[in-house]
Amino acid sequence: MCEKIKKVNSWLSTVFGDQPVPQFEVNIRTVDILYQLVQSSEARCSETALCIEDIKQKISEYQADGAHLQDVLLQGVGLSCASLAKPAADYLCALVDNAMVLGVRDTSLGSFMPAVNNHTNELVETEKSNRKLERELRALRRRLGATLVLRSSLQEDINKTVKSQAVESAKAEERLLNMDFVRAKAKELRIKRERAEAQLVSKNMDGSVTHQAVVQLAEEVTALKQEIIPLKRKLEPYMDLSPSPSLAQVKIEEAKRELAALDSQLEMNVDFK
Repeated sequence: MCEKIKKVNSWLSTVFGDQPVPQFEVNIRTVDILYQLVQSSEARCSETALCIEDIKQKISEYQADGAHLQDVLLQGVGLSCASLAKPAADYLCALVDNAMVLGVRDTSLGSFMPAVNNHTNELVETEKSNRKLERELRALRRRLGATLVLRSSLQEDINKTVKSQAVESAKAEERLLNMDFVRAKAKELRIKRERAEAQLVSKNMDGSVTHQAVVQLAEEVTALKQEIIPLKRKLEPYMDLSPSPSLAQVKIEEAKRELAALDSQLEMNVDFK
């Protein structure tokens, strides 16, 4: 634990330099977290130092290769950078720029051709991808157009539905108002009917003169009249007979008696009601 704290304090002092180290609570958890940071930082610094050394070594190698090539050009061909004409220098610079863009190690044809082929393949794949994306984009545009048309249709349906709901709401409100009026009127009529019934009861009114009783009496009278019709039809054949035959006279008398009995019963029912 003490070794971890010493290492953490040393690392914090290195990180903050001249600035004071912020105060923190020293416990097992904080020390473990800071110690893990120390290890990660040291590993990262070690990797960075190795990368720097590798880059420095490559720079030295490239510089040595460059010096060697300059010596070869100078001693074998008798050319130097200063003795090159401007077009040759421009071509050489363009060749170097292409080599750097293509990411090749040298400017030999064996290095340029694979790099060019790789970039050509990448270009072909990119064009294929672009064509695929264009097809997908056209399909999306068609679907977007159909979606916009559907959206417009749905919006029109929504507007129609909103207007219809507004009309139905107005009708429903009107029905509610009419219902309230009808309920109030029914209540008023019920109160008046109860008062009228109370007045009739207080005056001992006969129930036979009510509308319902009169209607029932009229129905009974109509029924009796219907019963009389067949009897009158039975008398019709005898009305043309001469008054001399005794049998006809007997039948006529019997029919008259029956008719008189029915008229008497009808009058009694009327008087009784």
